[in-house]
Amino acid sequence: MHLVAPGLIRAEEGGFHGPTLNDFFPPAVLFEGTPFEMNRIMLIRMLMVVVLLVLFWLGTRNLRVIPGRAQGVLEFALDFVRKNTIESQLGVKEGRRFAPLLMTIFFLVFAFNITGVVPGLNIAASSVVGFPIFMAVVAYVSFIYAGIKKHPGKFFKNSLFPAGVPKAMYLLVTPIEFISTFIVRPVTLALRLLMNMLVGHMILVLLWAATNFFILSAGGLFPALGAVTFTFGFAFTLFEIFVAGLQAYVFTLLTALYIQLALADEH
Repeated sequence: MHLVAPGLIRAEEGGFHGPTLNDFFPPAVLFEGTPFEMNRIMLIRMLMVVVLLVLFWLGTRNLRVIPGRAQGVLEFALDFVRKNTIESQLGVKEGRRFAPLLMTIFFLVFAFNITGVVPGLNIAASSVVGFPIFMAVVAYVSFIYAGIKKHPGKFFKNSLFPAGVPKAMYLLVTPIEFISTFIVRPVTLALRLLMNMLVGHMILVLLWAATNFFILSAGGLFPALGAVTFTFGFAFTLFEIFVAGLQAYVFTLLTALYIQLALADEH
């Protein structure tokens, strides 16, 4: 849990120091001062990529008609994403085409989110803006690519100038369509993921560190208050596990939805 998290509330010199945004900008650990400089969050990201590769390797190295435990868990997770996010938006044919991309998005986002509640890691690898922006760009490029490939020469025209709108109204409609389709979509994808993980980390650190302070450092009746913050901290940890999965689901679902809109016949 977050009892040893960065940004821990400490009783140093009688003080009571809450978590800050400095948690998300840790000092360099490797290659300081070079283009390859890596801090704690970057190392967590690399670790989770390795974990994903190992898990998928273990789950697929001996595929059987009657799956074993590892294969069964992996198949359950893949079927959930395929049926509830990909095929529900794109159908079977197009879903199969975009499944590798959307599967990668879901599991990568989830893996980077869940580190926020992993003891010893204690911070979501997606809570620093670089990763949410990168994933939003991937989604952005994907739906534009899908639209151009399906409707060459017509995608941008039909996106910005919807059919059936009086020509005079294009002065109002076209700027709105441009902003909503090509600006708002990637920005909201990135911000939704970033802010959920950032705020979740701050609340978790505050609750667990407050528990540490009240029980171990404060006197009087404060240990009883520590029991309250412990209860809230435990409940919020469970909630953050749910949010980690939910945000991965929402990000993947919206990416699939944007691709489906780009493939729609009106384009």
